[in-house]
Amino acid sequence: MPTQRRLCKNLGVHATPKQSMNALHHAWHKVSGTGVLLGGHPCWRQNPAFPAIKASTFRLRRLPSSNPSLRFAAGDREPRSFAAEEMGKPKQYWLLKTEPGEWSWDDQVASDGGVAEWDGVKNKQAQKNLKSMRLRDLCLFYHSGAKARRVVGVVEVARQWYEDGDGGHGGGGGDGAVDVRVVGEMRRHVELAELKGDGALKGFALLRQPRLSVVPVAADVWERICELGGGYEGDGGDADDGDGEG
Repeated sequence: MPTQRRLCKNLGVHATPKQSMNALHHAWHKVSGTGVLLGGHPCWRQNPAFPAIKASTFRLRRLPSSNPSLRFAAGDREPRSFAAEEMGKPKQYWLLKTEPGEWSWDDQVASDGGVAEWDGVKNKQAQKNLKSMRLRDLCLFYHSGAKARRVVGVVEVARQWYEDGDGGHGGGGGDGAVDVRVVGEMRRHVELAELKGDGALKGFALLRQPRLSVVPVAADVWERICELGGGYEGDGGDADDGDGEG
């Protein structure tokens, strides 16, 4: 490598490129005080044509810490925040079941800022699904029960799984919870019977595991359910609601 050979020549040192790299690597890692001392490595030999070079002649100065744009080592880089890490991951989709007599869509909308704890989940598989949720994941809000089995709206994850000390609205007894925020109501509620009769939804976990209260939703299933419901408020299609009006 020409640059390495030129550096060695200028320093009055005989060394092969490989030796030069080893020596530079060795010198770099001898960081002490204001810098590192070159020399002292077995592969470096003093050029007799030059006067003796003191090791202290060459120093690598540490960059001043007052300049935040310059870093002395890669280890000084600021770590990425947890939220930033999560935001970089693909969005997931879920379905959350609730008895409207205990917690309804109207209750969710009326909560502070449309945000409320989703707690009271005892089933281990359902809890595992809650713990797998990430910020901004979207969830279908589903009314269960004998008289109301339908998808009524969409919420998003506002806070990931945390230990819940007070039980929240569902009286969860401190098992844990996520916070969800209202995104928008379905333009048309999608009944369970309609979901069962749609061939594109065969294999949907809601239909295979009807007692599971927190259900993962594949992206294609999500899109199909939204299509059946005409989308939801806040999905970007609201501007079309007034088309055709005078």
